[in-house]
Amino acid sequence: MSVSITLTHVIAMAAPYGCAALGGVWSERSGVVNIALEGMLLVSAFASIAGQAATGSAWLGLAAGIGAAGAMGLMHAWLVERAGVADLLSGLGLNLFAMGMTRIGLSALYGSSSNSPSVAGFGLAIEPTVVLGIVAVVVTQWVLRKTVFGLHVRACGEAPNAARSCGVNVTRTRILAVTMGGAIVGIGGAALAFDLRQFQSGMTAGRGFVALALVVVSGWRPGRVAILALVFALLDWLQIAAQEKLGVFGFIVQTLPYVATLVGLAAVRPGRRSFAPKGLGQREDQTDPKLC
Repeated sequence: MSVSITLTHVIAMAAPYGCAALGGVWSERSGVVNIALEGMLLVSAFASIAGQAATGSAWLGLAAGIGAAGAMGLMHAWLVERAGVADLLSGLGLNLFAMGMTRIGLSALYGSSSNSPSVAGFGLAIEPTVVLGIVAVVVTQWVLRKTVFGLHVRACGEAPNAARSCGVNVTRTRILAVTMGGAIVGIGGAALAFDLRQFQSGMTAGRGFVALALVVVSGWRPGRVAILALVFALLDWLQIAAQEKLGVFGFIVQTLPYVATLVGLAAVRPGRRSFAPKGLGQREDQTDPKLC
C-alpha cells in the first residue's frame, strides 16, 4: 500500500473524530457541556444513508445528516438554556434517544434492526465530507479568534455574567454556537456512513466519547483537535494493520488508540491556561456578575 493511499485513508478515518470534536469545541467554548456528540454522530449517519436511499443523491444525504445533527444540537441547547435541564442529563438523554430512534428508523424503513441497504456514497477520489471537515477547522479557528461573534462565544464560555453586562445575549449566542457545532458533527456522521456505504446499528462505537476526550486533551483548541484526530486515526489504522499480522495477539494492539487517549487525559492538569472555559456548565445566575 502506497504512502499516499495510506494518508488518504487515515485522513478519512479522522473525519468522524475531528468533526465531532470540533462540534464539541463550539459547544463547550460557549459554556455548554456536550456529551451528546455520540448521539449526534449516530443520528447524522442514519439520516445521511436514509437521505441518499430515498433521493438517490449523496449530496442530499449529506444535507440530511448535517441537518439532523444540527437539530440535535439545537435541542440540546434549548433544553439546557431554555428548559433549565442539566447539561449532562440532556446529553445522556439525547444519546439514548439517538440509539432508540435509529433502531426504530431501521425497522420502520428497511425492516431490519441491524443495518440499512447499501448506498453508493459519493464515489469520488476525494470525499467531500473530508474537504468540508478541513474547511470547518479553518473557519472555526478564524471565527473564534478574529470575529465579534467568536469573541461573544468565548466570552459566554468564560464569564457569562460579564458577557451579559456588556450587552451580549448569552442564551442566544450559546444556542447558535451549539447548533452550529451540531451541524459540524453531522459532517463527521455522514463521513462515517458514506465510508461504510450503509448504516449499521451502533456504528459510531464510542467515537463521540473519544471526540469528547480529544476536546479536553486539545485544550478546547480547533487546530489541536484536528491534529489529535489525525493522531488517533493513525493509531487506529496501525492497530487494524497490526491485527492482520499478529493474528490472535492482535487484540492487545487494539487497545493502543484508547490507551493513548487515557494517557492524554491523564496529562491534562487543572490550572493550565488552556484548561476548560471557566464558565463551562454554568448558567448566568451561577457566576459572580462582573462589569466590562
